[in-house]
Amino acid sequence: MAFNVSKLQLVSPAFETEGKIPAEYTRYGDNISPALEWTNVPEGTCSFALICHDPDAGLISANTYGVVHWVLYNIPGTVRGLPKGVTEYTKGLHTHKKEGYLGPMPPEGHGIHHYFFVLIALNKELNLEADLTMGQLLERIAPNVIGVNRLVGICQK
Repeated sequence: MAFNVSKLQLVSPAFETEGKIPAEYTRYGDNISPALEWTNVPEGTCSFALICHDPDAGLISANTYGVVHWVLYNIPGTVRGLPKGVTEYTKGLHTHKKEGYLGPMPPEGHGIHHYFFVLIALNKELNLEADLTMGQLLERIAPNVIGVNRLVGICQK
């Protein structure tokens, strides 16, 4: 399964690309999801999926590596952003096997971790059930992906 980055643009008013994620959006702070906004949506987009993944965590298990911090999907194709602390849409499971957003919290002395917020545009409304893992979501949406891009933020203890 391979996805190519597209012209879809993903930004956050909370931090710049490769910028430090404010403490409010980490487990050192309020542990709420940052606001996100997107533009240059591919023609034919019917829905979106979003994941946040930290490949620097070093955790390797069956079908994944790093830590999955957020899996959110069934976002309508007319939506162009998410407010901070969003509660709408269908929640998947993060690495700790719970729903919702799991803010960054790299261990002390572990260096800088990169958090990839990945937005995926789909050409179909899939109406997927809740509690999918990142791997399950990516497998289910693969045939319908028409655009992908990411926003990377950093965090260090």
